[in-house]
Amino acid sequence: MQLMPANPDEEKTSCCCCGPKVKKTVSSWNFRDYFGAIFCRVSNHYRMRYQVSPGLFSLGSPTQEAPVFVTANYKLSFDHLRKGLGALNAWILVLDTKGINVWCAAGKGTFGVDELIRRIDSEKLAEKVSHKNLIVPQLGAPGIAAHEVKKKTGFSVIYGPIRSRDIQTFIIQNNTITPAMKTITFTLPERAVLAPLEVVAIAKKSFVPLLVVALAMGLQKHGIMFHRMATLTLPILIALTAGIFAGCVLHPLLLPFLLVRSFALQGLFLGLFASACFHFSGLFSNVSVFGQAAAYVLITALSSYLAFNFTGSTPIANKSGVKKELKIAVPVYIVSGAATIILLVLYKIFQEGLL
Repeated sequence: MQLMPANPDEEKTSCCCCGPKVKKTVSSWNFRDYFGAIFCRVSNHYRMRYQVSPGLFSLGSPTQEAPVFVTANYKLSFDHLRKGLGALNAWILVLDTKGINVWCAAGKGTFGVDELIRRIDSEKLAEKVSHKNLIVPQLGAPGIAAHEVKKKTGFSVIYGPIRSRDIQTFIIQNNTITPAMKTITFTLPERAVLAPLEVVAIAKKSFVPLLVVALAMGLQKHGIMFHRMATLTLPILIALTAGIFAGCVLHPLLLPFLLVRSFALQGLFLGLFASACFHFSGLFSNVSVFGQAAAYVLITALSSYLAFNFTGSTPIANKSGVKKELKIAVPVYIVSGAATIILLVLYKIFQEGLL
């Protein structure tokens, strides 16, 4: 699925005597751009298809001396770049990263030397600009070896700032990058903006298992009793919500204040905290010991899993550390899942007075 480009003007092309026609774009965002920026934060399905066509774009009225910026065809990356460029006249070379952002695509290899060389050749960039400089995002450096690009195309790679808001200052300072421009931050707003996507994703995955549990809880000799289903399922729904909140919301918000490095342990401690809150709140006072145990195991294990899953959204964790955690965490999650199922069966049996 190919989404519409960022602005209707991007559908238009400017005539050029050299090679493929150049697509036009503008720096301002329209309603659809703002909607997309919000919706791709809450829907992984939408985000994975939020793309712009690869190729060469012109912003403003660039001449042969205008700078060339390289980005990914993840539409949000493209949108932030053109917005950051503002009133500058520039060329934007969009690589085909399969809809993945610059940083992740650089790690996967799609934002890499081969694709950059291929795009330079296919767009006949050397015939459109008089200089030999390409400005690549700082976070794209792992995928772009400057010496290889120089050797094979003659173009020099200049690593620009991390954030699009610094681009104009970077250009004014004659392509000089300051330490602040290449420093990654992970502030409270930057962490909080990641929570909605995580919450929606796990909520979708939890719907079918929760429905199965609800039907099992309502099952009687003469069919499914909806009142009984609601009564027995409510504590599990509360536990599920608590686990999601602890792992997807509390964890990113409190990340700098958690004393252990392991994300799985961070989530575990937050899950234990959430379990203790619900225990002392009295919400589970009328629930059998098996139901309470199932709820607490679910809260703790789910919170730990979601916090561990958050490592892919941060600049903090490293690959080797994640692999070490996987060896310990995955078996624990499997045992916790099995324990939760057994406890739920016992919960149903004892609540119905079958034993």
